[in-house]
Amino acid sequence: MAGTPQDARPCDAIEKLRLQCLARGAAGIKGLARTFRIMDDDGSKSLDLQELMKGLQSYGVSVSREEAQQILSAVDKDGGGTIDFSEFLEALRPPLSCSRRAVIAAAFRKLDRSGDGVVTIQDLQGVYDATQHPKLRSGEWSEERVFHSFLDSFDSPYDKDGKVTLEEFVNYYSGVSASIDTDEYFVTMMRKAWRL
Repeated sequence: MAGTPQDARPCDAIEKLRLQCLARGAAGIKGLARTFRIMDDDGSKSLDLQELMKGLQSYGVSVSREEAQQILSAVDKDGGGTIDFSEFLEALRPPLSCSRRAVIAAAFRKLDRSGDGVVTIQDLQGVYDATQHPKLRSGEWSEERVFHSFLDSFDSPYDKDGKVTLEEFVNYYSGVSASIDTDEYFVTMMRKAWRL
């Protein structure tokens, strides 16, 4: 006889949610993070059970109240009844092997020319070639707009500041990583893409 939802372990509820997000593609977890702004009714950058339930339903993922409570309990480090955005996203993103994490960090370091731990438009100049972007070539966008668009794909969805931290970069690539079976292929893809 199958177990009831109460018998499920918290990691099972997180795994179920992770799989539903990843079924939406490499940016599925990032898309859920975008929904945080909507979920966070009181603007605290943390979620209580009601906000979590409302946001998950709004995003179109299916979890029971018991599973949502298990997720909240597993991620709520201080036992205060709420979960922090970054803790939630960290728990949700698929685990990365050491080799995947290392190549992601190497790509980030290449972008972070100033070495201050944050990638900005100034860091991109001379590293990212915007001249081949179709909208720049057609005259629709300026080079600066291309850079902004590039950074936006990595930037935190709930705090768009035009700057990308290593954590935001890892969040993006953990979604990509989830769709690539072998470490060897992921590392090769990253090395080619970033010319490492």
